Amino acid sequence: MFEWSDEQLMVRDAVRQFIDKEIRPNLEELEHGDTPPYDTLRKLFATFGMDAAARDRFANQIAFEKQVADAVAAGDQPPDRPKRDGDGGASSLTIIPIIELCRVCPGMVTAMGVSVGLTSAAIMSKGTIAQKERWVPELLTLEKVGAWAITEPDSGSDAFGSMKASARRDGDEYLLNGSKTFITNGPYADTIVFICKLDEGNPPAERTILSFVLERGTAGLEQSKPLRKMGMHSSPTGELFLTDVRVGRDRLIGETEDVVSGGREGAKTTFQQERSGVAAMALGIIQECLELSVAYAKDRVQFGQPIGRFQLIQDKLARMEVARLNVENLVFRTVEMSAAGRPMTLAEASAMKLYSARAATEVALEAVQLFGGNGYMSEFRVEQLARDAKVLQIYAGTDEIQITHIAKDLLRR
Repeated sequence: MFEWSDEQLMVRDAVRQFIDKEIRPNLEELEHGDTPPYDTLRKLFATFGMDAAARDRFANQIAFEKQVADAVAAGDQPPDRPKRDGDGGASSLTIIPIIELCRVCPGMVTAMGVSVGLTSAAIMSKGTIAQKERWVPELLTLEKVGAWAITEPDSGSDAFGSMKASARRDGDEYLLNGSKTFITNGPYADTIVFICKLDEGNPPAERTILSFVLERGTAGLEQSKPLRKMGMHSSPTGELFLTDVRVGRDRLIGETEDVVSGGREGAKTTFQQERSGVAAMALGIIQECLELSVAYAKDRVQFGQPIGRFQLIQDKLARMEVARLNVENLVFRTVEMSAAGRPMTLAEASAMKLYSARAATEVALEAVQLFGGNGYMSEFRVEQLARDAKVLQIYAGTDEIQITHIAKDLLRR
């Protein structure tokens, strides 16, 4: 795949029209007001049938998993997974809105992705069929807002090693305690995947990682107000505080404490999905910065001529275009791999995330530089895009962590 199909371009143009009508006029309120993004995102889903498509995909997946479970229980050969159609349609229907939203309001994509992607993926990855049916459909359609809670005040890149949040057995139930920070959708989440360590009296480093599903209003669960931050203002970020939150085994993802099926592997799978999605976000930011910079280079006159005639400005524009082409090709690769049913390895997702995040940040900062003093003013949109781009190098694993994962994979070969 080297370009979008006519059908995909029609979807792209329709999404752009929606954004021009529903988001651009309300951008100031979404970015700096008190309007959470969820109602607008739900309208996007309903307008393009993304909610119905998600429900259909979920129903097909669950039907297949039940067939497998029945076959295994009967001692029969499990059925083969249905072949994909090869056109990447489902993947592109997800990726195109991400790209287009990130041209205007990247924070909305973060809010959407954590709910529809990470939270639901954490349950789909290791949950039982009953747990998937209980929580996932409303997450996939944004009827419920989801949050994926792993980061803590004293744990960042060392998410597992420094984790203090705990689960302690109390009869047939668990008592959960701890705090989480930098949690996307934390202030408004209806459904929360809470990742913690099983406290069996053993040293913290040896404790099993478990994941539980919590719901807003649970006794002992406190969700903070949105935190102030550098960028991604339309993506609410908050803290979670748990004090003796009592849950049954039905809320333990997978309903097992087994390490293979438990929280650590599930979290890694979720990280993998999050990292591969950053490329689409980066592409949207790069495309918008490039278009704004080209237009400005044509219109801005200095020393008696448009600044686009100066070689140093041309160098900036050329490098932006190279970055756009490279990241676009990574996105196309994602679509093709999804269509072929081939998941990315953690190293592949890390490599994609590392390059795309760096490219988006560099392009956005160069756009600010090209605009000069105007680029530093919030009146000109490159200011917002530069603030928003930077976090791509931090969340879902810092650049430094991506490098470690890529190198370790190479050295294992």
